[in-house]
Amino acid sequence: MLSGAASRPVTVAAMRGLFVTFEGIDRSGKTTQARLLADALGDRAVAVREPGGTPVGEQVRSLLKDPEVEIGAHAEALLFAAARAELVSRVIRPALADGRVVVSDRFLDSSLAYQGEARGLGVDEVLEVNRWATEGLLPDVTIYLAIDPAAAVARAGEGDRIEGEGTALQERVARAYQHLAEAEPGRWHRIDASRPPDEVHADVVAVVEAARAAAAAA
Repeated sequence: MLSGAASRPVTVAAMRGLFVTFEGIDRSGKTTQARLLADALGDRAVAVREPGGTPVGEQVRSLLKDPEVEIGAHAEALLFAAARAELVSRVIRPALADGRVVVSDRFLDSSLAYQGEARGLGVDEVLEVNRWATEGLLPDVTIYLAIDPAAAVARAGEGDRIEGEGTALQERVARAYQHLAEAEPGRWHRIDASRPPDEVHADVVAVVEAARAAAAAA
């Protein structure tokens, strides 16, 4: 089905009530791949980003991204959780209840990797806060876009407050993501993100189609 997918647009059959998230270090291609998947899904998709997607979330995003603002690790984790709570309540849960496919550029695993492990707050502690914030919502499919931190830094793009902390943080985050993926192999799908975007997209579609088929058979 996917032969030749790298050279032509990929389409995805309609799915119902599926929650797909993209994770990875900064500049791994999450935003691009989330957009490509949402485009392939068409009007059944609801695309969201973290933090953001609601009036509260967008305000929190501006604060968290501001390189001129110094934020402690605990406050950072709580701000992400607050924005996430609004997004889940106002956008994600209603969309899933309507049978839509939610495609999210980051979700709670970002907090587990960045604040829980890389910043040393504790994965279990950050998970507990986010379980409460999201009322226990977890993705059905998490796509981990894996790339070497040095290669990611070399990619063009405007840096924000977190990206400005350099490759040492990104290396810790990459290790954290690997640990999370190994702990839940049924949900996580590792994809090599160092390749051209269309090749990565083809692999993403294959993962999502497999999830659709599994959901239909359940």
